[in-house]
Amino acid sequence: MGGFECADHLNAFGNRVDFLELTNHLQNIDSDYRNLAEFAISTVREGIRWSYVERIPYNYDFSVVKIMLQEAHRQGIQQVWDICHFGYPVDLTPLHPHFTGRFVGLCKAFVQMFKAEYPGETLIVTPINEVSFISWLGGDVRGTSPYGVHLGWEVKYALMRAYIAGVKAMKELMPGIYILSTEPLVNVIPPLNCSEDDKVSARNAHLNQFQSVDILTSAMCPELGGSPDLLDILGFNYYYNNQWIIGTGDFLKWANEDFDPRWKPFSQLLKDAYERYHKPVVLRL
Repeated sequence: MGGFECADHLNAFGNRVDFLELTNHLQNIDSDYRNLAEFAISTVREGIRWSYVERIPYNYDFSVVKIMLQEAHRQGIQQVWDICHFGYPVDLTPLHPHFTGRFVGLCKAFVQMFKAEYPGETLIVTPINEVSFISWLGGDVRGTSPYGVHLGWEVKYALMRAYIAGVKAMKELMPGIYILSTEPLVNVIPPLNCSEDDKVSARNAHLNQFQSVDILTSAMCPELGGSPDLLDILGFNYYYNNQWIIGTGDFLKWANEDFDPRWKPFSQLLKDAYERYHKPVVLRL
């Protein structure tokens, strides 16, 4: 599986970042897809770019998405679609009272478009990419909308309220749709020779990585209406800096060259996640 960067968020300076344009993927989608054959890749992650599709509330322009769909079908490429990859329309933030309604409208419009264009075909979607990360980036460190500090939980709660409502709307329209979550898979550890409080803090921070999926499956915040049936595939991202020492800013080395006993093999992290949810697992790019 491959992925084409599709983030469309506002950066820390309030400027729109559109990676489909910056990477020239839209202009080169024909050759981009042809080049996948060299690596035996036939499935890719793509994004619809919410900020582009819905420039006027409840009015949707899927013309570019349709071009991408057509090229994928021409070349036999399976696409996994992000509905929201960090970016929102300019008049919305996750804390806006209309956010859930607007997201549900987008989800329904996308599924209806897909069904009309390709009736009977399989659709795999990630409603909102990396809720854990974007909640921190926008809610705690002012890296994107809504540019908050100490609002990470409020942003995450709002995003998951919309996520759950969107999934329910899509499954009602297309019962056979597959919902693929995507969250960073991390290992948060305490410093060496630490106190018991440090151990507890690290353990809590480590478990926080599962909050979004726990909410989706109703293990947390059942008032939002989550259910295990809303999740079909567990998707995870894993980067070189996904294992770190809490409170220090220090990362464990990618391949554990210094043989730190606190480092966990990626296979163990995947196993732990699978045993928590018992869903098929995909490493998503």
